[in-house]
Amino acid sequence: MTGEAEAEIRKLIDDWATAVRAKDIDGVIAHFAADVVGFDLAPPLHYAGTDALRQSLEAWFPTFRGPVGYEIRNLHVTAAHDVAFCCSFNRISGTRTDGEATDVWVRSTVGLRKLDGRWKVTHEHASVPFYMDGSYRAAVDLEP
Repeated sequence: MTGEAEAEIRKLIDDWATAVRAKDIDGVIAHFAADVVGFDLAPPLHYAGTDALRQSLEAWFPTFRGPVGYEIRNLHVTAAHDVAFCCSFNRISGTRTDGEATDVWVRSTVGLRKLDGRWKVTHEHASVPFYMDGSYRAAVDLEP
């Protein structure tokens, strides 16, 4: 992997996080390929394309009062020529419109391709582990 590719991808991820914090839908979408496929935290379990991603963000962002807290920790980037992937722990926090505080760490894997000279997200997967004790409760109290 070239240092240049890693730097470009890290900047993309940083810009994406900045857009999430600001609830800037167009800023988020700008980093995704038109045919992106994602497996997100909230229903539906799967989305395909930036139109579906936009609908998801239009539903999610207004559930927060003010900005969304979005921290990325332990970002690992692997890239070769025109394909790359990243994995990280991402913290989502903030106050919801119903007054409830949200503070959860999720696992994130992102696949990218270099399209027309620019890195674009082509696959996104976010997940929360669950307890294997038979309750199958989401383990939202874990931290990296």
